[in-house]
Amino acid sequence: MLILGVESSCDETGIALYDSEAGLLAHALHSQVAMHAEYGGVVPELASRDHIRRVVPLLRTALAQAGRSLAEVDAVAYTRGPGLSGALLVGCAFAEALALALDKPTIPVHHLEGHLLSPLLSADPPAFPFIALLVSGGHTQLMKVTGVGEYELLGETLDDAAGEAFDKSAKLLGLPYPGGALLSQLAERGDPEKYSLPRPMLHSADLNFSFSGLKTAVLTLVREQAEPLSDDFRADAARAFQEAIVEVLVKKSLKALKQTGLKRLVVAGGVGANRQLRAMLDDEAKRKRFRVHYPELAFCTDNGAMIALAGCLRLQAGSTAKPAGSFSVQPRWPLMQMTEKSS
Repeated sequence: MLILGVESSCDETGIALYDSEAGLLAHALHSQVAMHAEYGGVVPELASRDHIRRVVPLLRTALAQAGRSLAEVDAVAYTRGPGLSGALLVGCAFAEALALALDKPTIPVHHLEGHLLSPLLSADPPAFPFIALLVSGGHTQLMKVTGVGEYELLGETLDDAAGEAFDKSAKLLGLPYPGGALLSQLAERGDPEKYSLPRPMLHSADLNFSFSGLKTAVLTLVREQAEPLSDDFRADAARAFQEAIVEVLVKKSLKALKQTGLKRLVVAGGVGANRQLRAMLDDEAKRKRFRVHYPELAFCTDNGAMIALAGCLRLQAGSTAKPAGSFSVQPRWPLMQMTEKSS
């Protein structure tokens, strides 16, 4: 079974081909970061227009890489939501029109489910059940994952997600867009003893998160400094911020493992690429004897491979592919609405 995956939820256009027996055959990706950097953030209208320009060339690239033709595709999976409505509509319209022309069914996929399952693309995929720490740009959640479509929400952020806190704090430190990754790089040369920032909800009885106060603490640090901010201050503040947010993510993940009795942790989403987070989790895994799995770095950000995979796994789990021709997206779509037999 050959699945074509289409991702266009925000500022990356992704196309991939996944074979149920051979695995991932090809994936092609275009990032709009350079285009949006001029504006300091994602401009939805520009994002939608760029998806339109990129999707067909990326499809041709993926088909060439895989050595396959459109006639061999069995179904087309695409991101139905959540995301920017205009960007989602580009991917939806493209996927539905292509499937209609090929007389193939479609599989609408939840974007976060794609992230959640992306570590299954790695050379050492996790087995079910596991705890998932989902830390993408707009979401921070802990889930118990029993199988495809079988998710139990254990905790989530009450305000800013971890990725949002990274980006907003980076902006406070004067770093250009996209700032989260730059903040992480800067933190590597910062002094961990220079500043201490709060660990929001670290000792709460639940598994929820809150990061808006941490961002405010960074703002307070910045206001105490003389302008312009020195490079040393930025590095030290970045280190303090990252130390705080990583400690909270790790401690809550460990608490989730303890409460459920599970021994496997999966980290997915863009923040899952953070080197300090991975290092701290790896150390804890050795000490407390659990397994931790990450997506390949190429699949931490949005991509078509995770959508193709999720579509394939949905079909294998019993979901029914839909006849092409339904142009419907869900910019706001809670993952917990997903069930084993719906998509």
